[in-house]
Amino acid sequence: MGKLAITGGEAIRKKRFDPWPVFTETERAALEDVLTNRNWGGQPFPGKHTEAFGKKFAEYHTAKYGQTVNTGTVAIQAALKAIDIRPGDEVLVPAYTWEGTVGPVLLVNAVPIFVDVDPESYCMDAKQIESLLTPKTRAILPVHLGMRFADLDAIMAIAKKHNLKVIEDCAHVHGGMWRDKGAGSTGDLGAFSFQSSKLMTSGEGGAVITNNLEYFERVQSYINAGRRSVTDKYKKRLIGFNYRLGEFQAAILGPQLERLPEQGKVRQANMDYFESRIRGIQGIGLLKPEPRITRPAPYGYVLKYFAEQVKGIPRAAFVGALQLEGIPCDGLFYEPVYCSSLFPLDPNDFPALSWGRPKPLDLRNMYKCPESERAAYHEAVWFSHHLFLGSKADVDSIVNAMCKVMENIEEMRGLEHPAVKAQGQSRADRES
Repeated sequence: MGKLAITGGEAIRKKRFDPWPVFTETERAALEDVLTNRNWGGQPFPGKHTEAFGKKFAEYHTAKYGQTVNTGTVAIQAALKAIDIRPGDEVLVPAYTWEGTVGPVLLVNAVPIFVDVDPESYCMDAKQIESLLTPKTRAILPVHLGMRFADLDAIMAIAKKHNLKVIEDCAHVHGGMWRDKGAGSTGDLGAFSFQSSKLMTSGEGGAVITNNLEYFERVQSYINAGRRSVTDKYKKRLIGFNYRLGEFQAAILGPQLERLPEQGKVRQANMDYFESRIRGIQGIGLLKPEPRITRPAPYGYVLKYFAEQVKGIPRAAFVGALQLEGIPCDGLFYEPVYCSSLFPLDPNDFPALSWGRPKPLDLRNMYKCPESERAAYHEAVWFSHHLFLGSKADVDSIVNAMCKVMENIEEMRGLEHPAVKAQGQSRADRES
């Protein structure tokens, strides 16, 4: 019997962390209001709660217009339609992200072009963008991942130089700011998710924000079955679908937006404390600080694990051991999309991959993004944001568990344990 819980010892933490999501009586009252007023969603459009929340959410992110939608993936798809992405157009996307960033590009019959990530932030590496541009490139879709922003200064400069549009995937940065501008308001549009793990959640849901009225009108029309927008200044008509968010979901988002600033302060204080304690632990590295992020909004804390510094013990063993010490965390959280089992791409299903080419693009096999692959399969360790909404004692338990695992890392050499094996599976396979 070893000292680690994974080898038979006693776990550091036996108490579960406070659950996520959280709610108060304010949410109950909002739901009761929807229930009794009998306007539960759909028509008339927009609903009382969806309209009010869209306006407040946009304002909080320094944008003029905000529209709720039914998922974050649809938010990206609607944004692509707003900037008039056409079949065959190319859109640059990061390789290391959730598959839902890339799927909408294909669903509008455009072509995703994968860009490797910057190892200092795990976000799209702006230095690689210009080498991947072609006459068909129309847009850049950076993802603000985990606890960092993509380099919007560099990306916007490239977009201006080459007359490209920028859609920010902001699913991880509700309330965040880059140079005092809200997430999603620097680019042409910002797309947010309210899926259950996010900093704000309605179970499922999303939003699009923009400072461009024409884009806003196109988003409204697209997600409301093609009907004209509320303002209809530009009188754009397009085939749309029912991608509206219901009133029950919008109602519980309002109180969460009110709580977001205070929650952000608690998370950041605890993450700062966490970082001060883990700095210098052998085998652990930190992402590079980014002073241009003037209001942090970390979806989670992401650190680096260096197996070569700890006798070659793989990340899967480290993460599995932490989990059995009572600390929820993940290693293979995202994969390079082109490697993912949730990206079973057959070029024959997407005609744009063949147009004007001697043979169809094989997106699953034509890319090699070494930094994305290193992060996904060897290096990145993710801790959910809700672990940092508690006390310093909660943070201490995480750090103490990490120290315990590192001090006894040799116990895991060659260990065949279900927790370790599970960390060798993709997130999609584990959750299937």
